[in-house]
Amino acid sequence: MRATKPIPAAVQSVVADLQAELHTTSGCERIGLTCEGLGRILCDVATKYLDAGATQSEVRTFLRTLRVEELALARACAAGNNSAWELFLTRYREKLYQSALRIAREDSAARDLADSLYAELYGTNIREGERISKLSSFTGRGSLEGWLRTVLAQEFVNRYRRTKRLVSLEEENEEGEQFAAPEPEQVPSADSRLESATDAALAALPAEDRFVLAAYYLDGRTLAEVARMMGVHESTISRKVDKLARTLRKKILVGMMQQGMARHQAEEALEVDVRDLQVNIRRSLAQESAAAPFSEKKH
Repeated sequence: MRATKPIPAAVQSVVADLQAELHTTSGCERIGLTCEGLGRILCDVATKYLDAGATQSEVRTFLRTLRVEELALARACAAGNNSAWELFLTRYREKLYQSALRIAREDSAARDLADSLYAELYGTNIREGERISKLSSFTGRGSLEGWLRTVLAQEFVNRYRRTKRLVSLEEENEEGEQFAAPEPEQVPSADSRLESATDAALAALPAEDRFVLAAYYLDGRTLAEVARMMGVHESTISRKVDKLARTLRKKILVGMMQQGMARHQAEEALEVDVRDLQVNIRRSLAQESAAAPFSEKKH
């Protein structure tokens, strides 16, 4: 079973105070989610994102920012509640298809892409006694529709890369080429404080920002392709990537200085190629498929 963080007293107190109100206003009864069940979900999310020393005021403010109705629906679906699943399909089936169509640009491919997610969203596998559903990772900090669009786009990228690798292997096999064993990768050493600060900065990003960075840098997608996946204009993604790059640099710099590095040392450390870091960039960006190195593109 998964190890869980202890729930801070402030979180328990505020959740106990708000759960009845949020249970009523979020329509939990019609999807079979009890007041206590909602309380456990809220405790889980608040404990995940708030510091252990957060005040009751901070906890209350955080909980008020959550999309509790969508969070409750997602978690009820993940638990296998049929009423919740029927409501989910009513609300999001067509939206999923429209998002898939914008990505795949062909009707049958779009329906196949959207349909492929349903089993993973509903959760048909059991691991260590727990139902495995992608919806269990939705935390309500953004819209469920936006989160679904990100998951759909990630699946499209993963499918594309899997197909590309299979085609490449088939072509090499047809040409009679032998596959050489890969040589062990030599990883240059880098200051552990840079690695730690980079890892922390990437891991703290919202899911949609992680996807944009992964699709653009790791998976080698163009700005236009990423924009099409997200259903926005290319200029929007261009501005987002530039802003994220600047913000990440500042956060990494601050992170290293907080670990005792002088500013000039931190700035020198940032000159290292990110590919030289012993940081699992893919894990931090929450992507599943193998991809190209995380390195800055030239425009």
